[in-house]
Amino acid sequence: MPETKPVLMQGNVACAEGAINAGVRFYAGYPITPSTEVAERMAARLPDLGGVFIQMEDEIASMAAVIGASIGGMRTLTATSGPGFSLKQENLGYAIMAEIPCVVVNVQRMGPSTGAPTAPAQGDVMQARWGTHGDHPIIAFSPASVYEAYYLTVAAVNLSQKIRQPIVMLLDEVIGHMREKVLIPETGRLMVEKSSDKVPADWKPYDDKGVTPLVPFGFGHYYHVTGLFHDQYGFPTTDPPQVARSLDRIHEKLDKYRDEIVLTNYIGHKEPRVAIVTYGCTVRSARAVVKKAYWQNRKEVGLLSLQTIWPFPEQEIKALAKQADVILVPEMNMGQIVGEIERHVRGEAEVVPVNRYDGEMITPDEISEAVGRWLS
Repeated sequence: MPETKPVLMQGNVACAEGAINAGVRFYAGYPITPSTEVAERMAARLPDLGGVFIQMEDEIASMAAVIGASIGGMRTLTATSGPGFSLKQENLGYAIMAEIPCVVVNVQRMGPSTGAPTAPAQGDVMQARWGTHGDHPIIAFSPASVYEAYYLTVAAVNLSQKIRQPIVMLLDEVIGHMREKVLIPETGRLMVEKSSDKVPADWKPYDDKGVTPLVPFGFGHYYHVTGLFHDQYGFPTTDPPQVARSLDRIHEKLDKYRDEIVLTNYIGHKEPRVAIVTYGCTVRSARAVVKKAYWQNRKEVGLLSLQTIWPFPEQEIKALAKQADVILVPEMNMGQIVGEIERHVRGEAEVVPVNRYDGEMITPDEISEAVGRWLS
C-alpha cells in the first residue's frame, strides 16, 4: 500500500474520492436520495482538478453524457439510486455493446417505484445483472464498508478502462451514509492504472484477438460506434458468424480477467457446518455472528462475503457447498442472490434464505437464531 493517511469519511464521499483518485475527471448525474452526496462531492472537487461536473436534466441524459465523455478520452462516473438506475438501463446496454468504459454507482433504497427513499435495501441485485436487455455481461461490486467503497471504486475505474467494460458499484443506503476511518493515499499519490498508450499499426477497435485500447475520438484513428452488432471496425453487420462472435468476445474478456474481477473474502472455520453468504451492509451483522460463535467455542461457522456479485462467484460457492451442511443467505430483500446460490450448489448443501424487507438492517441476532437452529 502506498503512503496513507487516516480520514473519517462517509461511504458516498469515499466512493467519490476513490473515483477521483483513480483518475475520474468527468461526472454527469441527477440528484437522488440516497446517492446525492456522491454528486455533491464531485461538484465540489472536480473543477479544482481541471475536471467537469454537469448536473443533467435527467438520468437518461446523465448516462448518455458519461458515455460521450468516455469516448472523448475521459474517465467517467455517474451515481443514482433505484428509480434512476432503471432509467439508465438502455444507455448502459449501449455502453456494454460498444465496449465503452464507465462506472455507474447505485446506492440502493427500498422499492418498487419511489418506495422508501431513505431506507436501506438490497433489492437491485437482479436489476444490476439483468436490467438491460439481451445476453449482456456485467460487473457489479458490492462494498461492505466505507473502506471497501473507496478501494472498490478505485478498482472499478481502473478495471473498466483496462477491459473496456461498464462496471456497477452496488452500494446500499447504510454503506452510503455511514462514516468510518479510511486509509487513503497522500495527496499526489494517485491510484491510477494507466491505459496502454501503444496502439498497434493494425489497430481494430473490436479486435477478435483480445481487448484493444480505446482511442479517443480525434486522436488519429477512425472507427464507428454503434449499439448494433458490428464487425471489428464497429460497422453494423447482420452476418450470423460475426454477430455470434461479437457477443462471444464481450463475454470472454470477463472470463479472461476473472481473477481480477471476482473478489470474495472468507472468515471462520475451515470446514464449517454452517456457512453464511452475504454482501453489502449485511456482511457486518454476519461478521458479528461469526466472532460470537468463535468466542463461544462454536467454531463450525464461516462467512463468505461477496465484494463481487456479478459475475457470480460460482467457483467459490461450489467449494463452500462441499464443506458445509447448510448455507444461510441473509439479504435485505425477498430473496434474490439465494436463487443463484441454489442453482450452483445443486443439492450439495441446504440453502436457507434469511430475509428482511421492512427498511431495517438484518441484525446479528436474526442471523444467530438461524445459525442456532442448525447447530443445536
